[in-house]
Amino acid sequence: MGRIGTIIQRKGKQDAKKAKEFTKLGRYIMVAAKEGGGDPEYNAALKSAIEKAKAANMPNDNIDRAVKKGVGDGDGAVFTELTYEGYGPGGVAVLVECLTDNTNRTAADVRSYFSKGKGNLGTNGCVSFMFDRKGVLVIDKKEGMDDEEIEMAAIEAGCEDFSVEEDHYEIYTEIGDFADVRDAIAGQGYEFSMAELRYLPQTMTALTSEDDIKNMQKLIDLMEDNDDVQNVYHNWEE
Repeated sequence: MGRIGTIIQRKGKQDAKKAKEFTKLGRYIMVAAKEGGGDPEYNAALKSAIEKAKAANMPNDNIDRAVKKGVGDGDGAVFTELTYEGYGPGGVAVLVECLTDNTNRTAADVRSYFSKGKGNLGTNGCVSFMFDRKGVLVIDKKEGMDDEEIEMAAIEAGCEDFSVEEDHYEIYTEIGDFADVRDAIAGQGYEFSMAELRYLPQTMTALTSEDDIKNMQKLIDLMEDNDDVQNVYHNWEE
C-alpha cells in the first residue's frame, strides 16, 4: 500500500460530511485569495485550494463565492493559521492544522480533543520532526489508463516518487516542485482526486489495545468534526 493508503481509505467516511468539508474548503479558498489575489494562475495557494475543492466535488458557485469573499473589502473575519502537535494513545504522533478566527476557542477545543482521546497536547516541535512535508498528487484509475505511461509522465515532470495502487496512482514531490509537477501532469490531460501539500509520517505506530484503537479513532473524529481544523495528520498504522 502506498504512503497515503489510509487517507484514501477514509475518503468514504469523509463523503458523509460534505457540508462540513465545504465549509472548511471555503475558508481555505477565502484566505488564499485574500493573501495572494483572486486569480489562481498567479496565486499558487489559491490554485491548490480550488483544485482540492473540485476534487471534493464542491460546487463552482461555492468556490466563486469564497474567492470573491476573500478578495472583498476586508470586512470579514480574520483567520489565523495554527499547527498543534501532540500524542494520541499508545504514543501515536498527531499534527493538527487549523484555520481559525478565534485562537482561544480553537486552542481549548484541540486540547479537549486530545484529552478525550486519551492523548496529550504537546509543545511545538514535539512530533513534527517525525513527518516529511511533501506534495501529494493522486490520480484515480480509469479504464484504458497505462501504468507505465502515467509513471513516465510523472518522472518527466520531475516527481520524487511514484506508486501504483489497486485503484489509484500516488505521485510525490518536493514542496518546491509541487506546482510545476502538478501543472506538467495536468497539461497531459490527467485529473487529480487529490493535489495538495501534506505531512507524511516517516514511520508508523501500531495500536494493539482495543481501548487505544477506539480512543485514537475518537480523537481523529472529534478533530475532523471541528470547522476550525483543516487537516489531521498522524502515524497510526490503521
